[in-house]
Amino acid sequence: MQDPFEQEVKERRKFGVAMQALAWIALLSFLTLYFGGVLERQRNPNQSVDSLVSAEGVKEVTLKRNRMGHYLATGTINGEPVVFLLDTGATGVAVPANLARRLDLPRGRTFISNTANGRAESYETLLDEVALGAIKLRKVRASINPGLQMNEVLLGMSFLKYIEFSQRGSTLTLRQYPDN
Repeated sequence: MQDPFEQEVKERRKFGVAMQALAWIALLSFLTLYFGGVLERQRNPNQSVDSLVSAEGVKEVTLKRNRMGHYLATGTINGEPVVFLLDTGATGVAVPANLARRLDLPRGRTFISNTANGRAESYETLLDEVALGAIKLRKVRASINPGLQMNEVLLGMSFLKYIEFSQRGSTLTLRQYPDN
């Protein structure tokens, strides 16, 4: 039979080991959440878009460039949150197929589009509203592209042609005038 004192020491050691394990798990969970947020802010520094509206009705959005040199920004399509990748080389707004399903976008006529990765089959669609901060456009032509293997929407010229934009250093300023 074991001494009651030894039994109590063993139980306390087990408890201490369990508490240390829980403390390590809590610390690692906290660090994962913290650094995951840091990495996401580096990838998309425009999760909260800065907007101004002048007395004349000019809407202005200022975006910061990410570490890769791209302009990503959180916005909405038909009121649903999305992340945009601004792409002046894209003719239109290109929505990945998986995101189009989530947004319940209707697939229209099939057509072949020329992409950076070659020719791809796409589908026409019309977005009721595209918003980036205070800037909003209605009835924006877009495409659903099953070949896009990304989670971001390419915000191309079918949106950007109605917006004045200028880049200075690592800042991109977009302006929408009242007539658009």
